[in-house]
Amino acid sequence: MQDTNYSLQQLLDFTVQIFKAMGCPDADAQTAAIVLLQADLRGVDSHGVARLSGYVRLWEAKRVNATPDIKVIHETPSTAVVDGDSGLGLVVAPFAMQLAIEKARNVGTGWVSVQNSNHYGIAAAHAMKALEHDMVGISMTNASPLVAPTFSTAKMLGTNPICVAAPAGEQPAFVADLATTTAANGKLEILQRKNEEAPLGWVQDSEGHPATDANILKKGGALLPLGGDREHGSHKGYALGAVVDIFSALLSGANYAPWVPPFPAYVPMPAKQPGKGIGHFFGAMRVDAFRTVEAYKHDMDDWIEGFRKAATVKGQDKVLIPGDPEREAEVERRASGIPLLPAVADDLKALGEKMGVPF
Repeated sequence: MQDTNYSLQQLLDFTVQIFKAMGCPDADAQTAAIVLLQADLRGVDSHGVARLSGYVRLWEAKRVNATPDIKVIHETPSTAVVDGDSGLGLVVAPFAMQLAIEKARNVGTGWVSVQNSNHYGIAAAHAMKALEHDMVGISMTNASPLVAPTFSTAKMLGTNPICVAAPAGEQPAFVADLATTTAANGKLEILQRKNEEAPLGWVQDSEGHPATDANILKKGGALLPLGGDREHGSHKGYALGAVVDIFSALLSGANYAPWVPPFPAYVPMPAKQPGKGIGHFFGAMRVDAFRTVEAYKHDMDDWIEGFRKAATVKGQDKVLIPGDPEREAEVERRASGIPLLPAVADDLKALGEKMGVPF
């Protein structure tokens, strides 16, 4: 079966109604839907409406609070810790990122760590909020344990993404949004829907051997840190994932390492809960806290143009700047619609029937 394209407005309206059916206030439902759809717009299909049913199941399992009282529980002029009250990460994260931006506006930089939240969509949706304020944005989150550290068979870390968004002048912004694993779990889920195998270097089996089974996590296997194996630098991906865990959870009081709550509602919660919920970390840095915006943007454009003009290997047209593929996907999908796999469309239709929202 072929993918079917849906307009952004179609999917946005449906998603807002689903969140409202969960009991989210109108403003929160709108915020959550916009964040979620940014993934689909930017071509990150693994983190968009394909996950909508997962959020509903978390709410049904009473692990998501549809009407959270989001609070700042500790702060200084440049830092804060936010308690998300078990709310949707799609709502908690925008609150925290806006707080980081406000602090940066006041004192030059703002840093906010979050506890007691849930899955927050794509990291770029939050880091990019800083761009419109001539700020560099940073966003990261820990996640349910699916990743084995180098030399281990135990799942100790999440895919723990990092995003850095830096404004430019005439050139599009630099947006590096990456999991600290060779591939995000959502990519495995897409392969499962397509009945395809995973490339070598993405996963290992329960004994630590390289594997290509896209369903290996259900059989005791694990995702691999960025690099895949020690010879290709997996210890560096492991270290990056650990940094995200420290910033997101150890600074905020969220759960960490293998005790982060799982996204699938059917997976039992860890017996040990050293903190509260999932943790995030956000940063915002005013460019003019370092130098004039004009001088920075001039040099940033020059930097980007230099990479664009770099010599390419045979068969490649150009060197990409981080954020280029996602930006190009957004232009295309705003014009032509967002393609959904038949399995995803069927899932949304079933979800709509259950929640009383026609798809």
